[in-house]
Amino acid sequence: MTHITVDLTDETRAELDADIAALTAGAEHWAGLTLRQRADLFDQVHDAVAAHAQTWAEVAVAAKRTPAAYAGEESLAGPYAAMNAFAGVARSLRLLAEGKSPIDGLPTGTGPGGRTTVKILPSDAQEVVLFSGFSASVWLEPGVSVDQARAEAGLGARRTGENGGVGVVLGAGNVSSIGPLDVLYELVSANRTSVLKLNPTFATLKPVLDMAFAPLVGAGLMRVVNGGAAVGGYLTGHDGISHVHITGSGLTHDAIVWGTGEEARTRRAAGDPKLTKEITSELGGVSPIIVVPGEWSKADLRYQAEHVATQRLQNAGHNCIAGQALILSSDWPQRDAFLDELRAVLDELPPRPAWYPGSEAKLEQATTSYPEAEIHTSGRLLVEVTDETSQDLFTTEYFAPVLGHTTLPGAGADFLANAVEFANERLDGSLGAAIIADPKTLRGMGARLQDLLASLRYGVIGVNAWTAVGFLLHGATWGAFPGNTLDEVGSGIGIVHNSHLLAHAERTVVTGPFRPFPRSVLGGELSLSPKAPWFLSSKTANTTAARLTAFAGKSSWARIPGIVASALRG
Repeated sequence: MTHITVDLTDETRAELDADIAALTAGAEHWAGLTLRQRADLFDQVHDAVAAHAQTWAEVAVAAKRTPAAYAGEESLAGPYAAMNAFAGVARSLRLLAEGKSPIDGLPTGTGPGGRTTVKILPSDAQEVVLFSGFSASVWLEPGVSVDQARAEAGLGARRTGENGGVGVVLGAGNVSSIGPLDVLYELVSANRTSVLKLNPTFATLKPVLDMAFAPLVGAGLMRVVNGGAAVGGYLTGHDGISHVHITGSGLTHDAIVWGTGEEARTRRAAGDPKLTKEITSELGGVSPIIVVPGEWSKADLRYQAEHVATQRLQNAGHNCIAGQALILSSDWPQRDAFLDELRAVLDELPPRPAWYPGSEAKLEQATTSYPEAEIHTSGRLLVEVTDETSQDLFTTEYFAPVLGHTTLPGAGADFLANAVEFANERLDGSLGAAIIADPKTLRGMGARLQDLLASLRYGVIGVNAWTAVGFLLHGATWGAFPGNTLDEVGSGIGIVHNSHLLAHAERTVVTGPFRPFPRSVLGGELSLSPKAPWFLSSKTANTTAARLTAFAGKSSWARIPGIVASALRG
């Protein structure tokens, strides 16, 4: 075999070689399983995750030094997301086994430009209650008919008997379910087994992941390994590995694909990648939060300030989907009042120091680029970006508690059009974009709203919903807007999650209520949702997250009143 030369012990090399050999046999085993057998296996994984959910969350809390006030995040972003994903894929496999399509029973529609849309939320009566006022649809690429979507949904699951080989998943270091969910998608969409190399920040998760995913590990379909760049380099260069998937930074991606320094420059110029195998990726970017001006009450200003702060500060700001560029209207009379509410929220939220490696350098970079930056509790930075200041905030993903705000002219649809153009042309990346607008303003845009959403080139769009909701929804697609290349990788190439296994997906659009219950109903919105548990200002976030996670482990109508009651108290 030929491998990238790295500094590893003979023992480590032998262990990795043995893992790849086991996964090679596992890929052949997977090819021989029927769809029902695969679905049954995923049911076993779901139950194993449920059995170890509390330990998983506790280990993640310790690994990230998550303050008690925010501990519920680790349940939602870890075992909750994983259990829903495995259950969703198992459902799709059973539909295929019955000769049906994974999207049978889901409402379909037509979006701008002839796009077929598939509504993935709510998908059942329980979701109608738990996600009252929320909806989500996957938009397919223009020209894909409903019949084609139905016939092609299933991806690799339609190719039983196929051996997709072995891949390596280079796991993220910020959210604990990302790596396992990527392994699931590799397996079901490409019939490929995976080595999941944990990021060093999650090294302590290996024992619990081995237990939570024991059915996959035992079947030779997944291996979990620890290690730094040396292990990653050995795996990506291994002859037994046919595919690489990475969640991380564009710099890491480019180092894998092109090398570094002079070698990278030479290879780029020649169009000669160092990595000769396929690579897919999710790489983050600078996510916009577009606030469309309207006539808001004092309560609206406060609630949406909490919403914006959550989008930036959840997980201490270490999210690839964290909102970084707040776009406001220079013609909005309430702009200053909104910023004052935002400042108050930044000061009042419980402290949470940045924890991700390299955060201090990123914060120092921000204060150097923006010496006038406002410093709030726990070093949270609020920065105004104008034509006279550095534009670094628009082109650099800080991955830290840094929020910039800027202004554009206009109101209503005209402002949104200006903001869409700005986001498309001025901001780095295309992973997710959030839009906040009151119901009256949205109604005033008419059909133009859908056209503007279609022109916003992002993989996940949230309208009155943080785009991270799309991460939690197993049926949503997760990844950059299509069209990136190895040379200009942006927010990455390819998608994951997508439990309905849709082909030709372009984006997911999530919509939510502008106001929480009961103000939502009083304002004419058909939503009974209180403040969502992912809001950092929710007083019962930990309890609600724990109850949602228990529900994901064993769904029952009897559990729903307790979830709703906890959320209402928040």
